[in-house]
Amino acid sequence: MSTPRLQVGEEAVISAAVLPILIDVIVQEGFQPVGPTVQDGYLVLDALSGTADLPQGWTTDADAGAFRLTRRDDQAYFGFNLGQESWKKYLYPPSVPLFRTERQESGLRFQYLPEEVPSYAFIGVRACELAALAIHDRIFLQGPYSDPVYAARRQSLFIVAVNCTESDAACFCASLGTGPGAAAGFDLALTEISCGSAGAFLVTVGTPRGAEVILKLPWQPATGAQQEQARELIRQAAHSQKRTLSTDNLPGLLYNNYNHPHWDEVAARCLSCGNCTLVCPTCFCHRIEDKSDLDGRAAERWRHWDACHTLQFAYIHGGSLRNSPKSRYRQWLTHKLAAWFDQFGSLGCVGCGRCLVWCPVGIDLTAEVQAIRVNPTQE
Repeated sequence: MSTPRLQVGEEAVISAAVLPILIDVIVQEGFQPVGPTVQDGYLVLDALSGTADLPQGWTTDADAGAFRLTRRDDQAYFGFNLGQESWKKYLYPPSVPLFRTERQESGLRFQYLPEEVPSYAFIGVRACELAALAIHDRIFLQGPYSDPVYAARRQSLFIVAVNCTESDAACFCASLGTGPGAAAGFDLALTEISCGSAGAFLVTVGTPRGAEVILKLPWQPATGAQQEQARELIRQAAHSQKRTLSTDNLPGLLYNNYNHPHWDEVAARCLSCGNCTLVCPTCFCHRIEDKSDLDGRAAERWRHWDACHTLQFAYIHGGSLRNSPKSRYRQWLTHKLAAWFDQFGSLGCVGCGRCLVWCPVGIDLTAEVQAIRVNPTQE
C-alpha cells in the first residue's frame, strides 16, 4: 500500500496532541523554533522549547492606547492576537554590526562581520505579518542590491502560520486584504478548529518542505465539513473588525492635503516617541553609528533601528529637516500610505493595528486618514 502524500494547497487535520510533535520534528529538521510567549503580562516573541511555552488559554484585549492579556474560558493554543513585538526583530535585528576596519602596516584592512544565525522556525505567524514579510522581501531582496543581513536570516526560514479566528478592536487587516486568513508565504498554516487537549487544527500545506514535515506526523485528510468550519471561523474574524482603512486614491489624498489643518490636531497629541515605528512590522528606518577604539587603530560600523519621529533622524549639517512633531508625523504617515507605493508598489501598512495600540495617546491612523478624507482641502 502506497504512503499517502500531501501536495501544496492540500489540507490535513492534526489533533492538538500532535502539536508538541510538530515542534519536535521542526527541531529535528535543524530549526530553532521561536514564537509568542507570556512574559511579565505581555506577549513576547522568544525561543520555544515546546508547546508549554505558548500562551495557551490566554487572549488579548487591544485597542487604541490599550493592551492587556486575560484568561480565556477554554485552552486554545492561539486564541490571542498580536503582542508588541513583530518578527522583524529576527530578520532585521535592532542592532547589527556591518564591518570592522583596522589600521595595519600595509594600510587599512576592512572585515565584514557576518553573524552566526540559526535557522529559525517562526511558530504562529499571522496573515498580516506574512504580508509584512513579503514587503520586506521586496525591499531587502529584490532590485539591484540586497541586504546581506536580511538575506542570511531569511533564506532558511521555516514558517508555521496561524489563521486568526478572532480579531481585536485594533485590527483592520480585512479592509486591506492582508488577513485574517493566510493566503501565501508560509510552509504550513494552522487553523484552530477546536480547542484544548481534545482540540484539532486544520493544516494547509504551503510548500513541499511543509508537506515533508506533516508527513512525519499523525494526520488525517481534512473533510469538507472541517474545511468549511475553518473558513467560517476566519470569515467571522473578518466580519467582527470595526476599523477600516480605505485605499481609494490614498496616495493622492495625502499628497494633495499636505497642509490640511488636521495635521496640527494630530501633532498636538503626538509625543514623537517613535513607538509606532518600532512596533510596526514594516518600518525599517535606521541610523548608522561608527565607533572606534581609544587608540584609533580599529573602528566598527553598526546599524541600529531608528524612527522618523525623532528630531535627530532628519538631522543634516546645520539642523534637522523636520523640526516639528507635525512635520515628522506627516512624514511617517505619508510615506507609509503614499510614497511607499511609489517606491515599492504597495502600502507600507498591513492593518495589524500595533501602531495605535502601542501609541501612548492612542493616535489611530485609520481615524486620521478618515478625518482628511471627509473634509479634504484643495491644494
